[in-house]
Amino acid sequence: MSALVKELVEAGVHYGHRASRWNPKMRPYIYARKNLIHIIDVRETVRGLLRAKKYLTQISSQGSLVLFVGTKRQAGDAIEREAQRCGMPYVNDRWLGGTLTNFRTIRSRLTRLEELESIRDSEKINTYSKKMQSALSREYRKMFRNLNGIRTMNRLPECLIIVDPKKEKNAVSEAQKLGVATVSLIDTDCDPDLVDLPIPGNDDSMRSIELIVKMLSDAIVAGKNRAVIESQHAAEGAEVAMV
Repeated sequence: MSALVKELVEAGVHYGHRASRWNPKMRPYIYARKNLIHIIDVRETVRGLLRAKKYLTQISSQGSLVLFVGTKRQAGDAIEREAQRCGMPYVNDRWLGGTLTNFRTIRSRLTRLEELESIRDSEKINTYSKKMQSALSREYRKMFRNLNGIRTMNRLPECLIIVDPKKEKNAVSEAQKLGVATVSLIDTDCDPDLVDLPIPGNDDSMRSIELIVKMLSDAIVAGKNRAVIESQHAAEGAEVAMV
C-alpha cells in the first residue's frame, strides 16, 4: 500500500455516509457497503486528489487566486489555517450571497470594515456615546467574521476549493454562473456533476478534511514557489543576454 493511500485510510477519508443517504451518481466512487455505510474507493480519492493538485499547482504558478470555502464546524479551522498558509482568501463562517456574482458590493463592504477598524483603533471611538460604541462593536464583529478571510481578494478567483458542495450549494451555484472552476471534497451524498474536480472522501470528519485541505494547500505553495524560481531564471537569463 502506498504511503498516500495509508495516510488517507488512517484519516478515515474512505468512510462515506449511511447507504440510505447516498446520491446514486456517486456509484463510480464507491468501493463497498459495510454495516449500512458506504465505503469510498480510495483509488478514486487518490485519482481526484492528484488531478486537483496538478491543476492548483499550475494556476497558482500563473498568479491566479484560489478561494477556500468551508463553513461547516468541522472545516472552519482547517480552511482558515491552510488558506493563510498558502496566502489565499477564504470563507469559513458564512457564505454571503453575491460574494462572487456581486463582487463589487462585497468589496464596498470591506471598505466599511476598514473604516470601522480605523474608528476602533483611534481616539475617535471616544467621541461616540456608549450605546453607539456598542453598536459599532457589534457591527465590526459581524463584518470581521464574514469578511476578514476575503479582504485580500482584490479580484475574482480562478478556482474555489470547497468542502461539501451540498452544504456550500450557494458558492457552487455562483461559481457555475461565472465559469469559476471548483475543486471539491465530496461525500457519498453529493452530486459529483456539480463540481469540476471532485475528490471523493469523507467531508464530515475533521481529520479527513484537514488532510485533504492541507494537501491542496501544499499544491498551491508548490505552484507559487515554481513561479518564483521561473522568474529568477528569467531574470538571470536576461542578465546573461545583456552581457
